[in-house]
Amino acid sequence: MVHGLFVQNIPLVPVTIAWQRSIQTVDFILDTGFTGDLQVTTKMAEELGLKVVGVTPTQNATGQTVNTPNALALASMEGVTVSVQVLISNSFPLAGISFLTKYGYKAIVDCKFRTVVLQK
Repeated sequence: MVHGLFVQNIPLVPVTIAWQRSIQTVDFILDTGFTGDLQVTTKMAEELGLKVVGVTPTQNATGQTVNTPNALALASMEGVTVSVQVLISNSFPLAGISFLTKYGYKAIVDCKFRTVVLQK
């Protein structure tokens, strides 16, 4: 079970992401409207040494379709490491539905008590 937190009404979950010799544990926004794995900032991608492997047309929150660079990385939660596709954007770090599916997590977001739990 993974426990997240709320910051200013935004549900966050901790994810360890790695590539090459760099590892970061970051609080990602749990975004159920994002169907991908993870999205990281350009700065995070540089620090991790991510290599762009392609461009993915993505629809942003305003409905506009933009070409977003993507890379491969490793993500770890509860001692389980999986390969993930990472979108690189100047926006916020996001964890999406595909990411939760890879781990088989059920997301429980309790706005009343401001808690976030990822449960197998």
